[in-house]
Amino acid sequence: MADQTQTALLLVDIQNDFCTGGSLAVPDSEEIFPVVNAAISEARENDWPIVASRDWHPVDHCSFEHRGGPWPVHCVQDSHGASFNPKMELPADAIRVSKGTAFEQDAYSAFDGTQLDRFLVRRGVSRLKIAGLALDVCVQATVKDALDAGFKVDLLAEGSRAVEDDKAPKVLDELSSAGARIIG
Repeated sequence: MADQTQTALLLVDIQNDFCTGGSLAVPDSEEIFPVVNAAISEARENDWPIVASRDWHPVDHCSFEHRGGPWPVHCVQDSHGASFNPKMELPADAIRVSKGTAFEQDAYSAFDGTQLDRFLVRRGVSRLKIAGLALDVCVQATVKDALDAGFKVDLLAEGSRAVEDDKAPKVLDELSSAGARIIG
């Protein structure tokens, strides 16, 4: 059995605005919660660090459509939409990582500008279990950056959904080819 203390669970952007009813809702996002919550339980049982990334945009962020970006207003700091979805059983002691916090710079990966890789290495983590929203945007960027940083990655496919569902198989194939192990 592998040394389980070297694993961490990384939950990507499971926020109200990316779930049903949110300003940038990912189709079928509700279907991830049984898988995500089972992964949280597994992490707690094994004493793995649990990390939850979030978009944490200032008002008037460069990614918003009215600023010329590709997305509607979403995940504005301290708003309901930026809050973690309450269906995710996120423990109070989970590590929260905020990204996309600068007015003029976007960030898709949980590693982009957060120094998350350094934090995880300092904790002895070498493997990440990753789930979240959206598979074809922030999850994809996070998995690629995790692999580039030298982490082994298990992507919980059933714990992720894509903005464009028809892109999901191609994204999973690309991430598998890059070195991620696709689970479920």
